[in-house]
Amino acid sequence: MTDATGFEADLRGRRVFVTGHTGFTGGWACLWLKVLGATVAGYSLAPETTPSLFAAAGIGSEITGTIGDICEYEPLLAAMKSFEPELVLHLAAQPLVRRSYREPLLTFNVNAQGTAHVLEAARSTPGVRGVVCVTTDKVYLNKEWPWPYRENDPLGGKDPYSASKAAAEMVIQSYAASYPFAEGKGPAIAIARGGNIVGGGDWSEDRLVPDFVRSVVDDRLMTLRYPEATRPWQHVLALVHGYLLLMSKLLGPRAGDFARAWNLGPQDPLQYSVRDVLELMSEEWKRPRLEFMSNPLPEARALALDSSLARNLLGWQPAWDTRRVIRETSSWYREYYAAPHDAKAITLRQIAKWREDIDA
Repeated sequence: MTDATGFEADLRGRRVFVTGHTGFTGGWACLWLKVLGATVAGYSLAPETTPSLFAAAGIGSEITGTIGDICEYEPLLAAMKSFEPELVLHLAAQPLVRRSYREPLLTFNVNAQGTAHVLEAARSTPGVRGVVCVTTDKVYLNKEWPWPYRENDPLGGKDPYSASKAAAEMVIQSYAASYPFAEGKGPAIAIARGGNIVGGGDWSEDRLVPDFVRSVVDDRLMTLRYPEATRPWQHVLALVHGYLLLMSKLLGPRAGDFARAWNLGPQDPLQYSVRDVLELMSEEWKRPRLEFMSNPLPEARALALDSSLARNLLGWQPAWDTRRVIRETSSWYREYYAAPHDAKAITLRQIAKWREDIDA
């Protein structure tokens, strides 16, 4: 095993508690953890979409899972204590910007209060050594400037989703300061801020790739918002790779050095707009019929991350550029709709490709 995949040996045999295991990213994370030999327990609401990666890939049969709400503290605490994890990967969230406008109270409750529940449960569970909390690139006070944000830039958020994630980071900072890992009063806590995640198995509402897939498969009109907006597009495996690296570091002798915020953004020097990604998807599959939304809800037009810290100190490097990301994503959906029962095999093949490419 090379240095690039040495983190897998650190996680083999470890007990990992994953919140949000029924979600899109949670599914990929659980399968990779199983591939490397970790013991995994999940805690999450039931899948919100049909189809879902959780159901299609049979993830429920791969891990111990509990259907529960992180907004309810006592059941969460009981599940975590029962499993006795060494590590917690906190993915559970209300992750949709447009839904946050419709349901702001739910969004703040899940993303901020829910994070407090997860951290308190981890602090109250003997044996938990590290927690990786996943937030978003949208936690930054977005000034719509052309250069990328660094980890020490100010946080903010105009829409309820962004603000709720910035609030979650305040909760995390409070726990890290109030129950310091260096004094043995709480686990080491790391924050991962990623960009716009794409990849097979996502059927969420109001997201570009799932909307594209539904339009192609059902031959229906696709509504496009902000076609010239640029985003840090990256494959779900790039983020999961970063989360696993961080968890392995939180087990090590220098865990405190890694208990901080990390940007995990694409390394591709080119900026890709919504329109660019749509064109790449169309080249790989089929062009949908389009309409443009009038008066869409406000969203950031430009956003980029500086991930030099993760590259230099974590050794994290995405294996695929944006064009490869779109090609692999399109391939996943094409193969799935040709043979839906092969969802797990398709996903495992792409995990194997990523592991080979970071090891190359």
